[in-house]
This record gives sequence, structure tokens and C-alpha cells, in this order.
Amino acid sequence: MQSNSAIKIYVDADACPKPMKEILFRIAERTTIDIILVANQALSVPRIPSVKCIQVAQGFDVADDYIVQQVTPGDLVITADIPLASEVIDRGGSALNPRGELYTQANIRARLNIRDFFDTMRASGIHGNGASTLTKRDRMEFANALDRYVLKHYQRSKFSQ
Repeated sequence: MQSNSAIKIYVDADACPKPMKEILFRIAERTTIDIILVANQALSVPRIPSVKCIQVAQGFDVADDYIVQQVTPGDLVITADIPLASEVIDRGGSALNPRGELYTQANIRARLNIRDFFDTMRASGIHGNGASTLTKRDRMEFANALDRYVLKHYQRSKFSQ
């Protein structure tokens, strides 16, 4: 837990599903946690003081690089990008995917290995079905995991100021 500043939540927004963004906006309305959406394109977001959009230049991993440079210990990053999640964890942050799985030091290496395996399979011409459609259960798991993170890491003293 950070001692002198409130956490921030960074969102890998180009790939973040709309229902998950809506859950994040509700968190922003209930708290003073900064929700920072980072994308290669302009985004439309509600007028909530703690929600900010950062538009980065087009290019491979430009948004990811921005997020990694900004994240500090205790911050949370919402992403399905496993290499980005790994870099965030290496910097002391946390990463949560849109299906509600919190990536940790204990599980990120296994997730990277699985990702690399599937990349190798695709490169050899074997195609998978890709990620399945998000379900109501996925949205619920995401909301619950986000609430647990906020309860554990968010400083009430910052909320009351």
C-alpha cells in the first residue's frame, strides 16, 4: 500500500471492452481515484473529475510504453496484454485483466509462457478460436476483483479530503 498518495488506475483503453470502462467510471464516481485511459485514438468519456484521457501517438506499443513509464507501486493497470502486465508488475504495480484475473508475481510468468506458446502455434499456421466473448459472469468477476483491489489499496483518508 502506498503511504503518501492515492492509487491511480491506468486503462489500456484501445482494447478495453466498453462494459469494463463503464464499471471503471462508476468507481470514479464513488471515489477520488484517478482513472487514466490511455489510447491511440480519441475517446469519449463521461464528465467525471477523476477520469482523464491520454491520447498517444499511433504505433506499436506506444500506449503500453506510456503506461509503464507512468505507473508507480500500488497503481493498477487494466489490460489483457500479458507483456504489459508483466512490465507493470516488475515496476511494483498491479494488473487486472477484463475478465477479473489479477496478474501477480506468482502467475505472470506462466501466463507469458502460455501466450508465447500460442504465438508460436499461430506462427506455424495453427489457428485458435481467439478469446471468447465477454459474458455477464466476466463483467461480474471484473467488478468484484476491482472492488477488492480498491478496498485493499485505496486510502480512505484521500477519499475524505
